[in-house]
Amino acid sequence: MNVTPSIEAVQRKFEALRAGMNEAVRRRWAAAEARSLGRGGISLVAKATGLSRSAIRRGLKELEQGVTLDIHRARRHGGGRKKATEKDTTLLSDLEVLVEPATRGDPMSPLRWTCKSTVKLAAELSHRGHAIDPSTVGRLLRQTGYSLQSNRKTREGGKHPDRNAQFEHINALVRAFHRRGEPVISVDAKKKELVGDFKNAGREWHPKAKPSEVRVYDFVDKELGKVLPYGVYDVGANEGWVSVGVTHDTPAFATSTIRTWWLEMGRERYARAKELLIIADSGGSNSARARLWKVELQHLADEMGLRISVSHLPPGTSKWNKIEHRMFCHITHNWRGRPLESREIVVNLIGSTTTEKGLHIQAALDTDDNPLGIKVTNHEMESLRIKRNKFHGEWNYVFIPNVV
Repeated sequence: MNVTPSIEAVQRKFEALRAGMNEAVRRRWAAAEARSLGRGGISLVAKATGLSRSAIRRGLKELEQGVTLDIHRARRHGGGRKKATEKDTTLLSDLEVLVEPATRGDPMSPLRWTCKSTVKLAAELSHRGHAIDPSTVGRLLRQTGYSLQSNRKTREGGKHPDRNAQFEHINALVRAFHRRGEPVISVDAKKKELVGDFKNAGREWHPKAKPSEVRVYDFVDKELGKVLPYGVYDVGANEGWVSVGVTHDTPAFATSTIRTWWLEMGRERYARAKELLIIADSGGSNSARARLWKVELQHLADEMGLRISVSHLPPGTSKWNKIEHRMFCHITHNWRGRPLESREIVVNLIGSTTTEKGLHIQAALDTDDNPLGIKVTNHEMESLRIKRNKFHGEWNYVFIPNVV
């Protein structure tokens, strides 16, 4: 006597096989099982497998007609859900107009001045009569070559026609100074840093689940304020000095830092020096156009008794300043993930920065007031003993010390 298997038995058999079956194979298997059960087989198999009765009946029809089974194809040609772009022929073009309004000739795009998230793109497409959800928008963007990307710093501003020639001029000067054993320094100011228990980018090792707790909001602490590191990097010796200021980045602060480097580090190393070459950016406190910068450098040349040559990097090329990628980047890496809770901590972290190539840095706090807005008279400018180079004298000049 034949015994009809229970729903559980058919279900166990189906679960054991389903991992290796596609839609077509599942349909045929369910149909064969239902046919072997006889009357009521379709309903029992449908309950056990979750397949619809119509799918099982379709499988029975295929078995009766002897339709050849293609195990690599689940549906017949043309079967399945149509792609969104096939059903809606203008969907893709409208999406591209929203994503890139400037290049697609739609300066009045409603999303021109907003973040182009998939949610906002889907909402705007819906307003234009397209039935679409955010996940489909994301899929279409990926299919057409778009991806989520952040900004990348590559543009350097307007390229000066003599940019490369100025770099060659600077390189020639550096080589000449080094051949003569004269010091060459690269100078610049690092960005201002908040002092206090504020979040600092990066991570460092701590006991598990015990991160350093910092403030939620980055409001300036009225007592601690901010600090401004200004650095001097000795190109030949691979060492530097950083003065940590507490007021403003001014030409007076910049030249004061150079003076301190000379007294603390440079004078001993270059006891026989007659010249000093300073490589600086074209902007900031050491700007090529800053009148106070030049007046202060003349005072410095007089004090040190050295000819001070200055060469500025072309506008928009500050990232090529050696102090940036030979000193400042290592300072930032050294204090990553650590709150700069006090000025002392800032100074100590800078001073303890080293590299495998032997970088050595000294640092000190500079609490002097460096007020803004100091005016330089024409008479002071005329009194400068400055000699400008024939090649871009605004970028390349020398201060001759006044002999006492």
